[in-house]
Amino acid sequence: MTQVISLIQAAIVFGTVILFGAVGEILAEKSGNLNLGVPGVMYLGGIAGLAAAFFYEGNTVNPIPIVSLILTLAAAFLVAMLGGLIYSFLTITLRANQNVTGLTLTVFGGGVANLFGGTLNKMAGGVGQISVAMTSGAFRTTIPALSGLGIVGQILFSYGFMAYLAVILAFLVSWVLNKTSVGLNLRAVGENPATADAAGISVTKYKYLATCIGAGISGFGGLYYTMDYIKGTWSTDGSIEKLGWLAVALVIFATWKPKRSIWGAYLFGALFWLFFYIPGLTRSSQEIFKMLPYLVTLLVLVMVALRKKREDQPPHSLGVAYFREER
Repeated sequence: MTQVISLIQAAIVFGTVILFGAVGEILAEKSGNLNLGVPGVMYLGGIAGLAAAFFYEGNTVNPIPIVSLILTLAAAFLVAMLGGLIYSFLTITLRANQNVTGLTLTVFGGGVANLFGGTLNKMAGGVGQISVAMTSGAFRTTIPALSGLGIVGQILFSYGFMAYLAVILAFLVSWVLNKTSVGLNLRAVGENPATADAAGISVTKYKYLATCIGAGISGFGGLYYTMDYIKGTWSTDGSIEKLGWLAVALVIFATWKPKRSIWGAYLFGALFWLFFYIPGLTRSSQEIFKMLPYLVTLLVLVMVALRKKREDQPPHSLGVAYFREER
């Protein structure tokens, strides 16, 4: 039973990282923008939040946890949004190829983040010496009264607040997309921008807002990984990039539905870490288990293609630049 609880906890923590990335990308793709720069955006969010916490704690005599939390969250969101803004300017205003731009953003984000991460390591005295213990502790704080409720407490309430924020954002984005006029307009832009434009909807405005806000949400995934998952330090092992691609796969697995991405993220987490709880596996067998989330995504793609249900298909204009002159 202990191992089962441990696997569930690992799945939720791991899944939270990619859930942020997937929810933000779903919002962007609903506007018709295929942003493959999710890993780069998560990198930007992670390093911006870490830098904000590092400089605040290092230059304040009596740092206040709530102030550090606010600064860290704001820095991560704004810098990740900046990544989304760069992508939007190139693909919406300049009409650059979305696939190439997204991949370039991934390389750019990873390079910038590791550059600043290395600088922070040097300033802290060496690799692994970055210390933002107060801020990281605030991110990982649980409510003792709830986390102590036996098995239920261990499974549901033994996480920092960002694990719950990810779920809240998934429900919020789903509500906006399906229950509001803003969401209706956004989906119209993603399905047929020419028709939406003719109806008086500002295609450019909706694409910019959805892509930039979506990037900000995805950036929280990098922040959660940095401040909670690896406890307030910086790693150059490429893990954020791997998780970013899992987030992109999760978008497809969830068939562009934010609420479906919640359990999908936890399923991915369980599949990814399942090998750790099976004794006697060889190294190659472990790598096969790590492939399972991608294999499941491929299976979903095949099933969606065979069923041909319209509600499970991507936005019709996804990845296609809009030229108003061709309307």
